[in-house]
Amino acid sequence: MSAAPEQPAFFYFDLADPWSYLVAERILGVLPVVCEWQPVHGPQLGWSAPTPDAPALQAVIAEHGLLPLRLPPRWPPDTRRAMLACTFAKSGGKTVAFALAAFRQAFAGGRELGDEATVLLAAAAAEMHPRAVLKAMEMRSVSDSLERAGQRARDAGVAALPAIQLGGELFAGADALDRALARLAVDPARVG
Repeated sequence: MSAAPEQPAFFYFDLADPWSYLVAERILGVLPVVCEWQPVHGPQLGWSAPTPDAPALQAVIAEHGLLPLRLPPRWPPDTRRAMLACTFAKSGGKTVAFALAAFRQAFAGGRELGDEATVLLAAAAAEMHPRAVLKAMEMRSVSDSLERAGQRARDAGVAALPAIQLGGELFAGADALDRALARLAVDPARVG
């Protein structure tokens, strides 16, 4: 295995993206560097959630033993409020827990991330107080933080999601994790 990059590593994602979901489910167990999870609202980048390629997604899901895919009934989903809640979760060190719970609600549970109840279910799984989450989704400071995250992602060259930044290198798109693993000389078949 090659040496891990000394510069910070980031995982950029939008909760509307099923490919970001698949990276989120795998990244902690396979990438030998610690990535900061950075929620970004795709429309800020000029990116919108692609129409899901259900057979391709199901193949990856089956390969990695994840729960079967259940897509939300409306597409594309409106995740602005969920992304605000995820940004608030980041401020309390709960980004990973909230994001994984929200992704699972959307792509394993088929629930709408635009629905307040779904956001609160994900928040509960991350041990976040519902009133605090509801208030945070209305706060200008949380919205500004999400906007700044989008600007940092643009400055880093992110134009598609999911994206993984390892030092000065950026890997984006459905195969971002596999390309990042290849860059670090990690065999994805050996690590899951």
